[in-house]
Amino acid sequence: MSPEAFAAAALALPGASCDLQWGADLVYKVGGKMFAVTDSAGVSLSLKVSEIAFAVLTESGRARPAPYLARAGWVRFDDLAALDPDEVADWLATAHGLVAAKLTRAARRELGLA
Repeated sequence: MSPEAFAAAALALPGASCDLQWGADLVYKVGGKMFAVTDSAGVSLSLKVSEIAFAVLTESGRARPAPYLARAGWVRFDDLAALDPDEVADWLATAHGLVAAKLTRAARRELGLA
């Protein structure tokens, strides 16, 4: 998946935004909470996944636990270009949904998610 396609898919999700943080990382957020991160070159990708997906992806070697965020259920892929775009779009939608579900009702309503 190209960095441009990734950005388009992430920002197409309801209430999604992107900030430049930590020097050169693109951080995708919903309601101020991050659900995905890429480096500015779009080479690597980290995102929130379900507990089952975390186990499957890390045990199979497709991804590794994301530095600093693994305990919160995040995985890291070192080569975004090698990933299937449809699969990444599904992971993005799941990550967005997991994070959005933790927002307050008022915040979800404000973002058009309720």
